[in-house]
Amino acid sequence: MFRKIIKNNVIKKQVRMISSNRFFNEENLALKNMMTSFVSKEVEPQANINNRTETFNKELFKKTGDLGLLGLTVDENYGGSGGDAVSSCIVHHQLSKSDPGFCLAYLAHSLLFVNNLNFNGNDFQKNKYLPYFISGDRLGGMGMSEPHGGTDVLGMKSKLVDDGDNMILNGSKMWITNGNIGDAFLIYANHNNGLSMVIVDNTMEGFSVSSNITNKCGVRASGTAQLSFDNIVIPKENLVGEPGKATVCMMRNLEIERVALAAMSLGIAERCLEEMISYAKERTAFGKTLDKFGQIQQMVGLSYAEFKAGEAYVYNTALDLDLGKSGNRIDSDGVKLYCASMAKNIADRAIQVLGGNGYIEDYVVERLWRDAKLIEIGGGTNESHQKNITKDLVKLLGN
Repeated sequence: MFRKIIKNNVIKKQVRMISSNRFFNEENLALKNMMTSFVSKEVEPQANINNRTETFNKELFKKTGDLGLLGLTVDENYGGSGGDAVSSCIVHHQLSKSDPGFCLAYLAHSLLFVNNLNFNGNDFQKNKYLPYFISGDRLGGMGMSEPHGGTDVLGMKSKLVDDGDNMILNGSKMWITNGNIGDAFLIYANHNNGLSMVIVDNTMEGFSVSSNITNKCGVRASGTAQLSFDNIVIPKENLVGEPGKATVCMMRNLEIERVALAAMSLGIAERCLEEMISYAKERTAFGKTLDKFGQIQQMVGLSYAEFKAGEAYVYNTALDLDLGKSGNRIDSDGVKLYCASMAKNIADRAIQVLGGNGYIEDYVVERLWRDAKLIEIGGGTNESHQKNITKDLVKLLGN
């Protein structure tokens, strides 16, 4: 199916861009070309509008389903496209060149729900849920962070209690992407002397969106909410994986999430670099274009070098990532740590190059600057990555 999707949607003309193709095989390159065309035609025209209104574009979301992107990493036997981590990075990279807010909603659905269920669910669960979520008929998300804290996931307070053939869920989840618009969520909670993961449908009695979070700094095109669970009866068939063993599922899925977030940073950085170059070669001051000034050259040159370093790190990490296993936490942490700050810094320089124009919506970079900051926080803070990397390096080099 993956080959068929690419074959039917590939564009013939190669588009000149700053990013490299040397990491890609033929299918990867075709996917990149397809995404470039899709983003230009479908994503770019709506990006500023939905940012301004804080609206999730459900019609655009459905179109990604029609392209096979919502089940990109899912086994073809369940209606997926059979793609790998590199494929996922390409999609997140290209979407974020135009609309990181929409891309974040796409990530929460395609990776945190669909990919997670694909690798950790049983046949019954995958057959029941995946077709509807891969088509885009239903929207999903994942609940891990809680109101009292996000980074300390093992200290979460949400609880599952066994009750015959069912389980009872109580608790609350905070900062949930797609929380206000999602149909079902994978929820982590304390259970059986560990963490368990269950599928929670928004129609279950006791489920509520207790707070719709608006007026965010960035990624405004993705919905964010607090979810509450009040004595929800969860059938045992909704338990994903072994009871009390969901920490393994969580850590495995966090690796691809963090690499995809790093790929989002690539998209933000590349677009900002393109915008500053385009502006600098056209705008004049003191009788010459801005690209002739040393201060501008310093910002462009440094940004290009940082972007290329991030690009190599992202795609090399993705090439080594096995979606069905965990084991490369050090680089999934490292690549997000580097790329998140890299993108924010390049976006900041882009605003500086554009001056007053960079500070208004029409020139895009102010929105990307706001969106970039989220990646230093969401999916693991910079500080948590630094802690993990240090811990893993000490362990690696300890003997």
